[in-house]
Amino acid sequence: MSDRTADPSGSPQRGSLEVTKYAGGPFQQNGYLVRCTRTDRVAVIDPGAVAPTMVQALRDGGWTVEGIYLTHGHLDHVEGLEAIREFTDAPIHLHPADLPLLDRAVDQAAAFGMKFSASLPPPDKEIVPGEALPVGDGELQVRFAPGHSPGHVVLYAPADGFALVGDVIFQGSIGRTDLPGGSLQRLMDSIKSQILTLPDETRLLTGHGPETTVGQERRGNPFLISQFRGEFA
Repeated sequence: MSDRTADPSGSPQRGSLEVTKYAGGPFQQNGYLVRCTRTDRVAVIDPGAVAPTMVQALRDGGWTVEGIYLTHGHLDHVEGLEAIREFTDAPIHLHPADLPLLDRAVDQAAAFGMKFSASLPPPDKEIVPGEALPVGDGELQVRFAPGHSPGHVVLYAPADGFALVGDVIFQGSIGRTDLPGGSLQRLMDSIKSQILTLPDETRLLTGHGPETTVGQERRGNPFLISQFRGEFA
């Protein structure tokens, strides 16, 4: 299924990015298309099991893919890469610390009792924390947020008021840290430094489940607030 939300701003300086969510597969993973409404250039974010539906949307829209940006290398966020690559040769971006996860996609599937035989294309470019990834006239700023995986990143669009947070944080929850390369301490440090430092009204577009906001999680996430024995006051 897809869930489309568009920033209502018509300003020539702000609000150029429109986000469409695609959810599905055995893990109910969320992939996203981020489109610059002024240029029809699109970033593909975390193409999982619903990648064929994302490709159909790209075909129907006649849009140009700027890049394929991966928040991390877990199977449910990358298993549709082959379908995307058959449609476009736009570069795949991944933080190098998560390359071993991408290389072991078959092993990841086996750990969940699944079979996976697709040949995943390798990344073309390294994601570098602090850089800005283009989407037409807009941009996604890279914030390094390890813990769920060693090379996890958050992609933040300050001019549009949203962040693609992958599996760092969810509505009322946080990412799991029991998978290879996970670390609870690093995850909590990432949430504190890379999520809770964003404006409270920032929309958090998560890798699973519904979106939320920084303020909602600051006030109500039981893993974060001290009265519920969470990490932070």
